[in-house]
Amino acid sequence: MSSRQDRSEKFNWLLTVKTNIIMLKITGLWPQGKTYKADFYSLYAVISVSLFLLLDVLSGLINMMFLLTDLQALTATICTMATKIVAVFKVYYFIKNIGTLKKLMDILMSDMFQPKNARQRDLVQPSLDEWKMVFWMLYITSSGAVFFFSSYPLVDGFFKEYRLPFAAWYPYNTNRSPIYELTYLYQVISITYIAIVNVDIDTLIAALNTFVGTQFDLLCDNLKTLQEKETEILLVRDKLIRCVRHHKEILSFAEKSNNFFNLIIFFQFFVSAVVLGLNLFQLTVVEPFSSEFYSFLSYENGTLVEIFMFCWFANEVTLKSEGVAYAAFESEWVNFSPDVKKEIIFFVTRCQRPLKISAMNIFYLSLETFMKILRAAYSYFAFLHQVNNN
Repeated sequence: MSSRQDRSEKFNWLLTVKTNIIMLKITGLWPQGKTYKADFYSLYAVISVSLFLLLDVLSGLINMMFLLTDLQALTATICTMATKIVAVFKVYYFIKNIGTLKKLMDILMSDMFQPKNARQRDLVQPSLDEWKMVFWMLYITSSGAVFFFSSYPLVDGFFKEYRLPFAAWYPYNTNRSPIYELTYLYQVISITYIAIVNVDIDTLIAALNTFVGTQFDLLCDNLKTLQEKETEILLVRDKLIRCVRHHKEILSFAEKSNNFFNLIIFFQFFVSAVVLGLNLFQLTVVEPFSSEFYSFLSYENGTLVEIFMFCWFANEVTLKSEGVAYAAFESEWVNFSPDVKKEIIFFVTRCQRPLKISAMNIFYLSLETFMKILRAAYSYFAFLHQVNNN
């Protein structure tokens, strides 16, 4: 492909999240336009969310009222119900702000955010590939959790007792055929739906942070190559001004992205710390190496990958934003005019403060935060283990 073709063909950032968009369309969470309209798809979305999410959560919450005196059964139910309740919040907030998200996608495809050549496309590809790897890792662990939770009553022989994958209350008797089989199928479809919603919304949020990080990669590269040829001396100031504008656009995009998902992240982190602790407790009380044991083990792994994903890509944003100031001085700045040198100093001074992704401005997403969540989860586990022993 020629360099002229490289310049004329836009780099499609949305291809990275193509799978997310397809799955969100299937679950009723990605309307054709900017927002939902009074059409068939909106009706489909209402039915899907109500039937496979809201009804499932409601039946689980009602059932919890009958488990208050059984610690093991209660913690097992809370483990899964916590994730389902967060899914309700995610779906509500996602639908409410779908217009904002689609505007962010439009900004991402603007000329300012485009790689200038094939070399810059190759520069951002490793970060996008890294995100894809984590995406499939989370999908695999989540699929494992869905499979084990859906199949353990069959594998362990509990189907003879008409035991369902998830404890829930229904206004009818599930201990007879074919009501039991139909309810079983409904729960499998519901947990699959909830898992898809959780994974695709979470990874889409991580993708937004990945896109911010790749923009810093492009900005740093543009700063390093401010003057590549002697004939470009007069163009240095124009290039620098474009870099400053690019930096402002990146910060604006990051702020809008953060505003879109910070409430989701806040509740997800709080719930995940509890779920990790409850899962550890369940692993100590269920029969070792049974299908139920592997259900909670895969659920634990999926939750760990989910939280690590948020923290890792947000941490990458911070590290890459710190590199902007250094990139400016990797250019041939010694050959620039005094005015341009002053402008570079002003720009570098502004870049001294790194960009940090937060959750409701209460805490920042970083690897340090990930370790704090693990410590909190272990504290919950230790408390439950002690209560159970007593």
